[in-house]
Amino acid sequence: MEFSFIKESALYVQDLDITERFYAHIMQLPVISKVAHAHVFFRAGNSILLCFIAEHSKKKTAIPPHFGEGNLHFALECKEGDYAAWKQLIEKNGILIEKEVVWPTQKKSFYFRDPDNHSVEIAEKGIWGD
Repeated sequence: MEFSFIKESALYVQDLDITERFYAHIMQLPVISKVAHAHVFFRAGNSILLCFIAEHSKKKTAIPPHFGEGNLHFALECKEGDYAAWKQLIEKNGILIEKEVVWPTQKKSFYFRDPDNHSVEIAEKGIWGD
C-alpha cells in the first residue's frame, strides 16, 4: 500500500477575512468553504488548504479536536513555466521574498510570509526529483 499525496494541510490563523484576501486574491486559490469564526478552505490543485481559527477547531466534537500555534510551513508547486510570474506577483503585492533556493535538481523555490507569519514556499515542479 502507498499514499498518492497529502490531501489536506492545515494552518491556524487569527482573522478569516485577512486570510481569505491573501489566499484567494493574491495567491489565487479558490475558496471552497467558509464558516464565519471557524474556518476558510481553499483548493490548491488536487489538495486542500484548511485555515482554522484555532480556538474554534480546538472545541470541535463532530471530528477530533485539533489545535496548533506557531509559524508553520507549506509549499505550493507551480505549473512548469509559471515560477517567474508567481515571483513577480508576490513582489508586485509588496510581499518580501525571504529566500530563493536553487535545489540539487537545479529547480528553484522561494519563501515568503503570509499575514499570520506562516512560511509559504512556491516551488518549481521537480525540486524533489519527481
